[in-house]
Amino acid sequence: MIMLLFVDNLTNVDFSYLHTERGMLGETWLASASLEGALDEQGMVCDFGDVKRLLRHFLDKELDHCLLVPTLAPNLTIEQQDDYISLTWAYGTDKQLSCKSPAQAIALIETTEITPESVATWCIAQLKQHFADSIARLDISFADETIDGAFYHYSHGLKKHAGNCQRIAHGHRSRINIWLDGAKATHLEADWAKRWEDIYLGSDEDLVKSDQHLHFEYVSAQGPFELSMPKSQCYMINTDTTVEWLAQHIANTLAQENPGKTVRVQAFEGLHKGAIAEAKT
Repeated sequence: MIMLLFVDNLTNVDFSYLHTERGMLGETWLASASLEGALDEQGMVCDFGDVKRLLRHFLDKELDHCLLVPTLAPNLTIEQQDDYISLTWAYGTDKQLSCKSPAQAIALIETTEITPESVATWCIAQLKQHFADSIARLDISFADETIDGAFYHYSHGLKKHAGNCQRIAHGHRSRINIWLDGAKATHLEADWAKRWEDIYLGSDEDLVKSDQHLHFEYVSAQGPFELSMPKSQCYMINTDTTVEWLAQHIANTLAQENPGKTVRVQAFEGLHKGAIAEAKT
């Protein structure tokens, strides 16, 4: 008997990717999977626990907190030497960015464009070898979180982080909630989403050069990282860019812009996690 096994909302992946018109975008996708195959002697297609462990490990290692690069796209130059990858990407009408980092921080996807469908196709091709011959078909799908209100795409790097957040070009698609004196301020949420639309959030101490581009460098546990971004797509803060500091930065900025009012900010970092900060001047 052939049966379909499915795992909805298996996990989520936070990453950045290169977009033909918009540049480098932070993104968050929900991953789901299904497998079609014959039942074994236990009456299973395969063990749920094994499937979830294998798929989560693959997605965590190959996509999560990486920069996804469409290797077949035009206007892209990639060089790999030893365990490091350097790339230059021309996009839009006249913009360009460049990045150099350890190879483990960059996912080279053989496609012309990063989409949920193209990344799913790539993942399936990589994963097929890990499943038994009894599995006739593997499907993976990615979807955005449904967000009714304001949200932004941001990329950043946290050099002090012990895990993969230290990578200089990873990101999130994040919602934001703001209250003024206890009242929901949807106009401020929309305004802040516009301020941080397709943005790179940089820390002052990582900036090594400023001209038409902002040039960032740091060395973390995984190695040296470099990134050059158009100044128009960067937003600088004087702390690290953890979600805790980002929430406080937004609250402090809005408190200055709205004197006498108590500002409360709930800033998300991807899906179902984040920080809350308050400020008043």
